[in-house]
Amino acid sequence: MEQRMTQGEQNLLLLESVISGSEKLYVWCFDDAGELIASSCPKEDEALLSRSFSILGAKEKAKEMAKNAEQKAPFLLGSPIGMQWAVTFETERKRSLLFVVGPVFYAAPSERQLRASLRTFTDTLDGARWGSELIASLPRLPVIPYAIFSRYVVMVHNTLTGDQLGPEALGSVSVGAEIQASTAGARDREKVWLAERALLQMVRNGDINYHAVIQRSVNLSPGVPVQGADPLRQMKTSIVVFTTLVSRAAMEGGLSPETAYALGDSYLQSVEDCRDSGELAALATAMYHDFIYRVHHLRSNPGYSHAIQKCCDYIELSLDRKIRVADLAALVGYTEYYLTEKFKKETGIPVSTYIRFAKVERAKVLLESTDMSVREIAERLAFNTVNYFIQSFRETAGYTPAQYRKKKKTALDISR
Repeated sequence: MEQRMTQGEQNLLLLESVISGSEKLYVWCFDDAGELIASSCPKEDEALLSRSFSILGAKEKAKEMAKNAEQKAPFLLGSPIGMQWAVTFETERKRSLLFVVGPVFYAAPSERQLRASLRTFTDTLDGARWGSELIASLPRLPVIPYAIFSRYVVMVHNTLTGDQLGPEALGSVSVGAEIQASTAGARDREKVWLAERALLQMVRNGDINYHAVIQRSVNLSPGVPVQGADPLRQMKTSIVVFTTLVSRAAMEGGLSPETAYALGDSYLQSVEDCRDSGELAALATAMYHDFIYRVHHLRSNPGYSHAIQKCCDYIELSLDRKIRVADLAALVGYTEYYLTEKFKKETGIPVSTYIRFAKVERAKVLLESTDMSVREIAERLAFNTVNYFIQSFRETAGYTPAQYRKKKKTALDISR
């Protein structure tokens, strides 16, 4: 009699159909005890990569996360050798199935790098044998840039759960996580520089709607292009540089040097203490988030009531869609009339003016840090028409968007 496929195996077949056949990207299904049910990995590598998942400590971390009832979104798991996985769950009857995507390297390690990072795992006969097999399989190990890997992970998660998560579900976990040599030309370096400026401007402004800017930066830049024997050391170098830049930007945004330096030093020490690439990526995200929110709270007007500050935060987080007074009123439980009166009394300007000003400030960041057209920016910020965007920008900033971009570019060229 033909054996009936488990739900996990059926799901695995479905997942294989959403991943390009040209990608060496494998999906694994484990039961809640950590036993392998099925995988899409080629048989020649299945045992080796399954052992890698266990030996590098990722399997135990995944099983621990599976016990967290509140864990809904997919999450990344790293390792001291730079090998990465992503994990998500699906509930089948009364048990949870653990789905693992990977492993991948964001950049191809050399044999020298891999040997160096494996030293702490090869002091036993079994570890030495596993390390030798892993090095021998180096040409076959999957190498996928983070930007592509994260999209596949979210696609797998949405297919399993029916969620509608976007790339930011994993984008925020990976600031500074990609480490590889840069081969970008001059044009790409210009884009990287502009994206970096946008990231730091978010810190200076205390702008809590930063996820899209992070995603763009990750897509453009793999981090500091240093070469070394240890992939973990390369990640640490990138995050140290990133932390230093962020702490300086926070001081420019008004955070006191005493606070910024102490906070930065604390994160730098944590970076040095890390022995896992996944923990490093999460630490970089926490650091960026921490500095931005400190500046945000510093710049928030202490004279605003809780309800009005909540409306201001909602506006900052919703600049890519139309913001109605009715939505704000419902958010804080006021009538529209009462909210408009209270908002103007506390801020000194009408709600509509505040929304327009916030959108123009975001447009300035996009004009300075991207090559998006004026029309694209108007659509991104949900202006009714391009002409209305241009008019609003001119009334608020004193220039048209094109004039502002040209003025900023000229100033930057002079400063160089």
